[in-house]
Amino acid sequence: MNPAWPVMLVDGDITLRPIRLRDQRAWREVNRRNRDWLRPWEATIPPPPPGGPVAQRPTYRQMVRHLRGEANAGRILPFVIEYQGRLVGQLTVAGITWGSMCSGHVGYWVDREVAGRGVMPTAVALAVDHCFRTVGLHRVEICIRPENGPSRRVVDKLGFREEGLRPRYLHIDGAWRDHLVYVLTAEEVPEGLLRRWRRVRPGATGNDQKMK
Repeated sequence: MNPAWPVMLVDGDITLRPIRLRDQRAWREVNRRNRDWLRPWEATIPPPPPGGPVAQRPTYRQMVRHLRGEANAGRILPFVIEYQGRLVGQLTVAGITWGSMCSGHVGYWVDREVAGRGVMPTAVALAVDHCFRTVGLHRVEICIRPENGPSRRVVDKLGFREEGLRPRYLHIDGAWRDHLVYVLTAEEVPEGLLRRWRRVRPGATGNDQKMK
């Protein structure tokens, strides 16, 4: 059992909680409404080698069971994002590696209806703080297509460093796509990423600005 999961992370109207089988109806409804908006950024299955089997996308239930099994093994942290009690997206910390690396990478998507309200930066900040403070990771990466302006604004707001380009890094929307790599290490946010985000996000109060 993974001691860092399941866990619920909350900041105001925004909650990260473990994905569940009974989320299927809400998850499908949000994903369906956002299909055209999400398609350019979603991972796809590359064509098989000559004579190889054709891989199929998993069903929702298969996806959740796989994620939960990997979470219990300590290799992944699968969350859904709730805003004001409603499921609005998904965030996963995957590729968790220990030893001399202690690293993981974050992937996410969010309902277009709540984009621009600070939901995604807050969700990422909650996840990163959990990774550094509870899980014990040292480094967190987020890899984003250069064309994905909304996602790049999330990491810019949070102060992630851009480390470079990974050519043809992931199979996205039917082809191998370049990705920019954004990184934070635990030493860069000793006060916590959520606390830093609270100081700079739109609508921050004077007390927020004074927090150190």
